[in-house]
Amino acid sequence: MLKFVFMLVIIFFFSFLERFYWMVQNLIFLVGFLFMIKINFLSYFTYISYMFGLDMISYGLILLSFWICGLMLMASEKIYLLNNYKNFFVFMLMMLLMMLLLTFSSMSMFMFYLFFEASLIPTLFLILGWGYQPERLQAGIYLLFYTLLASLPLLIGIFYILNFNNTLSFNLLINVSFLNMNLLYLCLIFAFLVKMPMFLVHLWLPKAHVEAPVSGSMILAGVLLKLGGYGLLRMFSLLQISGVKYNYWFISISLVGGVLISLICLRQTDLKALIAYSSVAHMGIVLSGLLTLTYWGLTGSYALMIAHGLCSSGLFCLANISYERMGSRSLLINKGLLNFMPSLSLWWFLLCSGNMAAPPTLNLLGEISLLNSIVSWSWVTMIMLSFLSFFSAAYSLYLFAYSQHGKIYSGNFFFSVGNVREFLLLMLHWLPLNLLILKSGACMLWI
Repeated sequence: MLKFVFMLVIIFFFSFLERFYWMVQNLIFLVGFLFMIKINFLSYFTYISYMFGLDMISYGLILLSFWICGLMLMASEKIYLLNNYKNFFVFMLMMLLMMLLLTFSSMSMFMFYLFFEASLIPTLFLILGWGYQPERLQAGIYLLFYTLLASLPLLIGIFYILNFNNTLSFNLLINVSFLNMNLLYLCLIFAFLVKMPMFLVHLWLPKAHVEAPVSGSMILAGVLLKLGGYGLLRMFSLLQISGVKYNYWFISISLVGGVLISLICLRQTDLKALIAYSSVAHMGIVLSGLLTLTYWGLTGSYALMIAHGLCSSGLFCLANISYERMGSRSLLINKGLLNFMPSLSLWWFLLCSGNMAAPPTLNLLGEISLLNSIVSWSWVTMIMLSFLSFFSAAYSLYLFAYSQHGKIYSGNFFFSVGNVREFLLLMLHWLPLNLLILKSGACMLWI
């Protein structure tokens, strides 16, 4: 694991050099491909160095981090062209990638917590430094305080485990029983529920998305939401008994919340806000499946996390491409795009259909597994799940139909095509999303 960390440290120095923007992007992809070769489909930790190691869950999420970070540089060409502190931007992005790599490969609970919180700082800088509106300050503070406040109990819980058990290694903490188990359960999972985000503690996410630059939205939707799911997958190895007793609270909130958020999606006029709220709805179903603690639930939540990371990130790229052309993210202005940008309409269609889990995307595999696990946990959930599936399709169709059809906005007097960079960017989101279904064993057989 250490060799990848060293590679990233070397790329850090390139970020300070002039005209090395695209070089850094190529190097991120190169390290990503080298990392891809290291796969060995084992359910236990491999490539163990002093504090770091890999198992199947870490592997997929680190690969997703490399992929999304490479694409973030590609999507943010405007920062490069306008010379908007591009070196500092690349530095922040590399810092974020490093923190994500270390978070997902930590084998100690405290190191995981440390890097989990440290990944917040570069994200905050991305939103404050390159965001669009003055409200980005408020969005940044929301993001910081929601996540920091919720993760303080996690730190206390980790120290309690250390005091009780004399180790924080994930491998040695399987089915250990503690005193005050119920309080510990709440302490350990609350930080991850906020990060997911669960309905009722999700308010920071739409704000952060709407104010963030395209790169900030991509990494938020693509990888940072997955930190919550990853943390829960790790923590539930020692919280199984409490989980069986209390998880129904959070499953109920997530499913009802998912339906309410889907209804909120149907009345959004801001492209980015719509995609951000759809992320909350998707994470609701991921959380519910994960908390059932069944085989299908755990594997399905992992598959949908990977799929959502690619799909949501691609949709944010599309929203940004429209924003760069039209100067607005409002659906009242971004309509009739079929006349204005015909070559991009196919991409809107492909990614919106991915968002509503149409075959052959990886989203479909994840959603089928999650539906199975949640319904087998309790048949009453079928009511909310059917609403959730229906409205999920409804807001994806609403997004596509409203943006592509209708009378074109009269302020538009020109015709625009995408450039090669944008098509490549969208292709690199869409291809893995549809090709991963051919190798779905990696997503479904890691327990």
